[in-house]
Amino acid sequence: MADEEFEQAHSGASQTYPMQCSALRKNGHVMLKGRPCKIVEMSTSKTGKHGHAKVHLVGLDIFTNKKHEDICPSTHNMEVPNVRRDTYSLINIGDDNFLTLMTDSGDTREDLKVPDDLCSELQKAHDNNTDKDIMITVLMACGEEKIISFKQVDGK
Repeated sequence: MADEEFEQAHSGASQTYPMQCSALRKNGHVMLKGRPCKIVEMSTSKTGKHGHAKVHLVGLDIFTNKKHEDICPSTHNMEVPNVRRDTYSLINIGDDNFLTLMTDSGDTREDLKVPDDLCSELQKAHDNNTDKDIMITVLMACGEEKIISFKQVDGK
């Protein structure tokens, strides 16, 4: 017994949690085809002679914007991803478009790349910026992270 090892998990380590399909709502999140998605369309069919009402879900992958669909009985559970947004202060943009970011606690990270659709706009804001801080918003779910937006705030 003494030579067994157990992996430790962080608090909130579960990447998903179950929710009854009928409790899901438009603009909420759900796992479709194994991907975290934002629900953009939902419709419920009436109960047929063979049982449950069915819910037709259409969602957009929150990282790739790819469309996914699924049909589930309304009484069954579906997995809902734990989605988190964090905000970081921008320190620098590297030549390879990787950002140097600072957390609220003062730690830095350099592992996030600017998405192509934000790259030129962020670079322009960073170059023309002298008295404002740039805050970067990062979306996290299921072990993936993506920069989704930035905003300029008055400096200290």
